[in-house]
Amino acid sequence: MGNRAILALRVVIAIALVGSLAVQFGLAPLIWWDMDEGRTDVRVAFVLILVLGVLIMQVTAVCIWRLLTMVRRGTVFSHAAFRYVDIVIGAIAAASVLVFAVAVLAAYSNRTTPGDEVAPGLVGLVCGVALVVAGVALIVLVLRVLLAQAVALDSEAKHLQSELDEVI
Repeated sequence: MGNRAILALRVVIAIALVGSLAVQFGLAPLIWWDMDEGRTDVRVAFVLILVLGVLIMQVTAVCIWRLLTMVRRGTVFSHAAFRYVDIVIGAIAAASVLVFAVAVLAAYSNRTTPGDEVAPGLVGLVCGVALVVAGVALIVLVLRVLLAQAVALDSEAKHLQSELDEVI
């Protein structure tokens, strides 16, 4: 991965982190105040899901930043990378659960609030999005297995190189 690509990705991550802070400290309170006429349980759940979702994005961004640092240093094929990859997998899985929680919250709101405020098809669509996000977590899990194979091969290559150096 080139230095320009790493720099570009870091700029995107930095902008996303600044934007996420704006959502956490600016938009979330505004949504809380805007929902003051709604049911308190729905209001609390929705804002909590929003804040947790932003926190998950922040954790993922920091882990990717650390992995980029390892790529730049040439140390990504080490056991230290697994910690960050595992956190990313967990964060994506948690994001999938949160997306599904939005669907459950919408369905619950439909049952407890007079009138149909969220179309049932939209609830189904959000469930589908939760499934797709879970699929992304599985893809990253497959990439983790590939990283494990690369670390094992790198370790074996270093061992063989040291044996060859001893022979020569």
